[in-house]
Amino acid sequence: MTRFSIEWAAFVTATRKELLQQARTKRLLIVVAVFVLFGLTSPLLAKFTPELLSSIPGAEQFADLIPEPSIADAMTQYIKNLTQFGFILAVLLGMGAVAGEKERGTAAMILSKPLPRWAFLLSKFVAQVAVYVLALGIAALGAYYYTFILFGPVDVGSFVLLNLLLLLWLLTFVAVTLLGSVLGKSTSAAAGIGLGGAVLLLLAGSLPKVGSLAPGGLVTWASQLGAGIDPVDPHGGAVAMALAIILLSLTGALAVFETQEV
Repeated sequence: MTRFSIEWAAFVTATRKELLQQARTKRLLIVVAVFVLFGLTSPLLAKFTPELLSSIPGAEQFADLIPEPSIADAMTQYIKNLTQFGFILAVLLGMGAVAGEKERGTAAMILSKPLPRWAFLLSKFVAQVAVYVLALGIAALGAYYYTFILFGPVDVGSFVLLNLLLLLWLLTFVAVTLLGSVLGKSTSAAAGIGLGGAVLLLLAGSLPKVGSLAPGGLVTWASQLGAGIDPVDPHGGAVAMALAIILLSLTGALAVFETQEV
């Protein structure tokens, strides 16, 4: 076997191990449960919030101010919930991916097998990607079903693209948090670095002229699709920038990790 074949087999094995670890530590269950919860409840909240307000004494006047809920409201609620809680999960569950194993000494044991460092690092990212793809896929099916039942047919193409944009948005924070986990000497330090980098990406969306290239541009595009608006600017630059951030984060993490003693 060639060296590449040996290292690739090690990467596949490490990825399987990471996926099993995600399941054993209940991280997979937590992510899926949170995403499915908001995937199912977002259309319900959009539909029944006015009725709930009407049933509260003294709040009837506010209920009258709310327009008749629509598919756009369901999609807006869906996007808002998944971006808010997806961001939190990406930081909380990713901050100890590497730093935690360095602290416990398991990284040194695993790398002595031998396992290439690139395989060790990339397997963690791929496992997280798989978890979020599964969670978002189930959440999307639930949101689509209830939106169809409560409001009517949803454009399938726009809905699929909307979810792909949300996934890409989420993975930028997963990659940045993984970089923070490599840079941090402890889980708490990794959390601070990862959170700081993630917040900077969020704040970049408010910058004039270049803000549309930040990951927030992906959410803007998704929101326009959810509202049934034909985007004048499809924010293709935001897609390219998000992919660049992921690639640079992974490359930087590997470059640093190759020089670290574990």
